[in-house]
Amino acid sequence: MTDQGKINREGARPASLFERADAAFGLGPVRTPPVPPVPSVPEALRRAPAPQPAPQAPVAPQPVAFAKPEPVAAPAAPQPEAPRAVAFGGPLVHIDREHLRDGGLIVPEDPVTGLLEEFRIVKRELLADARAGASPLARRILVCSPHPGEGKTYCATNLAIALAAERGLEVLLVDADVVKPSVALRLGIDVEQGLMDALADPSIRPESLVIRTDIEGLFVLPAGTATSLDAEYLASARTGEVLDRLTQGAPDRIVIFDTPPALAASPAAELAQHVGQALLVVRADETSRAALEDAQQLLSACGDIKLLLNAARYSPSGRRFGTYGTKGK
Repeated sequence: MTDQGKINREGARPASLFERADAAFGLGPVRTPPVPPVPSVPEALRRAPAPQPAPQAPVAPQPVAFAKPEPVAAPAAPQPEAPRAVAFGGPLVHIDREHLRDGGLIVPEDPVTGLLEEFRIVKRELLADARAGASPLARRILVCSPHPGEGKTYCATNLAIALAAERGLEVLLVDADVVKPSVALRLGIDVEQGLMDALADPSIRPESLVIRTDIEGLFVLPAGTATSLDAEYLASARTGEVLDRLTQGAPDRIVIFDTPPALAASPAAELAQHVGQALLVVRADETSRAALEDAQQLLSACGDIKLLLNAARYSPSGRRFGTYGTKGK
């Protein structure tokens, strides 16, 4: 055995990889490169306080802009359904044309007469105001006179017949002369219930009392049963309800009221509150100026009062209507 084996047995440390490489290649030990010395800091600088930031003026906080939410339109309220016009449900009656002719009234199928032409002029002015009026009241027309015997019923009936000739127009002739009703008599029809019954009994539907005639477009509401409380019924709220029911939802419906003379009974003044036009019939050479002014004052609740001169035998312009042309030409 050699000495080398003895050395190993004594626990000598084997050379590391770096040491064997150094022995083989002569690299020498690995040394750390020298570090240059750090210059010393003057004592004054070491003790000087750290620089403080320059004081700044306080800055007012800027308002923060927030986007305004877009306004949201409220949902449209549901529109109330327009009221429907009531249908007149009274009996259908025949108007005797010969009876009209005997009474000096307009007969729809007869040739054009001077009387018809006169009432055509009257109805044109009334229709123009009725259609131009902002209120439905303009389609309600009161026909009155200061005194009895001045021709109010005659004029109201002829006016209703002339208006009924208009295409697409319904005309309701209401006999509101509960003291001396005469519309049904002039037309030659028999009646029972009418306006006053509807006012006295709220359970009655007024349209069920309206008589339908065989004159196209003409309907009649009779005066009905007279009582000692007629003036009070006409002054009640029920009157407005009945008239509204007869006219609501019907822009092509004209209502003509034949009332008692203004200076003889109160119903004319009461009904003047429910109409938009009043036609004051005066008789030529008979109605005094004082009576005319008094009647006009009683009807002042109506803002549109017109005068109709009845039974005039002359015209300032000399105008008179007669016949023009022949039948069928």
